[in-house]
Amino acid sequence: ARDEGRGKQAIELLQGEGLNPSFHPLDINSQESVEKLRDYMKEKYGGIDVLINNAGIAFKDTATESFGEQATVTLRTNYWNTKQACDILFPILKSGARVVNMSSCFGFLGCFDKAENQAKAVEIKAKFASEELQYAELDELMRKYEETANAGTHKENGWLDSNYSMSKIGLSALSRIQQRELGKDPTRPDIVVSHVHPGYVATDLTSHKGPLTIDRGAESTVFAALLPPNTDTRGAFIWHDCQIVDWVNGPTPPLT
Repeated sequence: ARDEGRGKQAIELLQGEGLNPSFHPLDINSQESVEKLRDYMKEKYGGIDVLINNAGIAFKDTATESFGEQATVTLRTNYWNTKQACDILFPILKSGARVVNMSSCFGFLGCFDKAENQAKAVEIKAKFASEELQYAELDELMRKYEETANAGTHKENGWLDSNYSMSKIGLSALSRIQQRELGKDPTRPDIVVSHVHPGYVATDLTSHKGPLTIDRGAESTVFAALLPPNTDTRGAFIWHDCQIVDWVNGPTPPLT
């Protein structure tokens, strides 16, 4: 957590449930902060067994910042700095590690079916869907979205009119690449990367409007974090009820 006070409060609550967690500050928008966590985990535990990338932001409907500014800020946390955190922490993942990237129903690739310019949206969607998509190509897609969002031309160029959705589509696409690349490492077998939709959960991000409790919303994440050794479920898009969804073709299950 970025807020040490709230982090320690969470520790106390978990201790009250008979658990014994530890707290370490982390702000993924600070490279130094992520590097300090990496060094701590390597020194104390020899690496990481489970990594859950849960940091994320979403602007409220009442936000006064321009759409372009919101795009830059949203992608900074939800895509660019999440990716940077992975780049820093992935080298200390242990064999058999589980990585869970917090996506969303709005991170489903089928959301592009709602784009205003469908001719261009189909082309963009195909690039995201490619099994051969590379990190550099994905970065370029995200940069193009951010550029058009700042120029106010994103809709006519086939992009979605939602910064949050675009950031989560980027994260889900990133998850698929990460799984493919980590699967090539013979020195660290059985590392699994999942991207999950937790459901509409009552959290600060949703202004506590979601009908699902935090415990219920954690189910898909826990499911992904505890996938058994040598599982066939790799690089999967996991819905809040723990069913596996075809990220490219769907269909999408009920949202809640």
